[in-house]
Amino acid sequence: MPDDSQPVAANQDDALVLRQDTGAIARVTLNRPKAYNSLSLEMMRVLTATLQEIGQDQAIRCVVIEGAGKGFCAGHDLKELRSRTDRAFYEEVFETCCQLMSTITRLPQPVIAKVHGIATAAGCQLVATCDLALADDAARLSTPGVNIGLFCSTPMVALSRNVPRKRAMEMLLTGEMVSAPVAAEWGLINQAVDHAGLEAAVMSYAEAVASKSPHVLKIGKRAFYQQLDQSLDEAYRHTAQVMTENMLARDAAEGIDAFLEKREPQWTGE
Repeated sequence: MPDDSQPVAANQDDALVLRQDTGAIARVTLNRPKAYNSLSLEMMRVLTATLQEIGQDQAIRCVVIEGAGKGFCAGHDLKELRSRTDRAFYEEVFETCCQLMSTITRLPQPVIAKVHGIATAAGCQLVATCDLALADDAARLSTPGVNIGLFCSTPMVALSRNVPRKRAMEMLLTGEMVSAPVAAEWGLINQAVDHAGLEAAVMSYAEAVASKSPHVLKIGKRAFYQQLDQSLDEAYRHTAQVMTENMLARDAAEGIDAFLEKREPQWTGE
């Protein structure tokens, strides 16, 4: 486990994405520190494949995404984008980015962003897409595309689903950095914590999540995102069915019995 006073160190390997499992928690590290972990096309492909692999791993109950080096993620690789001028390449880049974000949302395990340094553009989108996010109180987040003639349209999707409309538009139209404490106040992240305590805070969340039934985490996360786009009546109908199915699960019976019997539950994942 990395030292709790430092961001994850860059691995000497050339791997774009690193995975280290700690019990039921998968630690996934973006590993392009010299480029502030900017999301090249290949990096997005590797990260998506890594997450899909984790999604099939029944031993993992929670995922933490972090960045090597001085920052979390600076967004798309602008040098790579300017190396090409063809529509097909740009479509592939942004479709791959959308697939990555959808993979996180659809992953059965909850995903936590551990943010330090900067999280800008698609990096901010990544933070907003994760189910939970904690940041070093010196971290800064932004959607600065407007400053370089490239409006942050895909980051806008995740951003606008996390913060109030006026705040989202403020970030999108000005491109200015938002401090971690302000991001927490707006709801973009869960907490801004002292740098020395970031690792402990993230692991506290991760361990709390990982202690729950993986079956319940899966159906609960899926239902949360499904009901967001439904009307009030549709959402209640849908979640009533989800709870009915949940009550029929083995882990629901075990959890309720354990609570009534004042003992720790033994989850089966069913």
